[in-house]
Amino acid sequence: MTIDLNCDMGEGMPNDAAIMPYISSANIACGYHAGDEATMRKTIDMCLKYNVAIGAHPGFNDKPNFGRVPMQLTSDDLYQLVQKQLQIIDKICKEKNAVLHHVKPHGALYNMAAKDNAMSRTIAQAVKDYNPKLIYYGLSGSVMIAEAKALGLKTANEVFADRVYQEDGSLLPRTFAGAQISSSEQSVEQVMNLINGFVVATNGRRLKLQADTICMHGDEPGAAQLAEQLHSKLHQLRVQIRALNF
Repeated sequence: MTIDLNCDMGEGMPNDAAIMPYISSANIACGYHAGDEATMRKTIDMCLKYNVAIGAHPGFNDKPNFGRVPMQLTSDDLYQLVQKQLQIIDKICKEKNAVLHHVKPHGALYNMAAKDNAMSRTIAQAVKDYNPKLIYYGLSGSVMIAEAKALGLKTANEVFADRVYQEDGSLLPRTFAGAQISSSEQSVEQVMNLINGFVVATNGRRLKLQADTICMHGDEPGAAQLAEQLHSKLHQLRVQIRALNF
């Protein structure tokens, strides 16, 4: 069995270098919600060193709020928001003879799109028009996946190691206490459930979820420890950590 383990990176956090050896895909901030070109270059260099798949992590243009506050954009503005960030990171990839592998929206952009067909369609269209070979990472079972598939994009159902799920399969918003799993032991347990096709929601119910790629967040204080523990546990279970390759 294989699983892709991805992490949001290039966001100015101190854990990136310690996490990189243990993951297979990196979602790199494109300078709008966090990061800049220098950070992108440094993060891409680390990806090349550890053979980690390079992904774009476009978000709202809102560094003060780390791209985690909802914004209302027209479909044209949303399309351009995604396209411009893909252009920025892909230019750096090409400078380094690296290949852009996937796209995963960030923060509020991701959570809004997971519940909004029109937003999901616009984002997916922007990705397809830029490069139809890119893999689109979206919330497992959500309209993000459905709309991207409808456009013919390759998709990856994403699940989360360190976030709590609501009974409808959405993530508990960060504004709620306990939305993030801070215990690495709990995160490892959740990942074990996810690779077996389910997660336990806030109401105690088991939800079936397809897990093509598992996300952990690099901005959590214990992120490096969690990455190492997940890598070790999956290795013990003979689950290979490997980037998606359709």
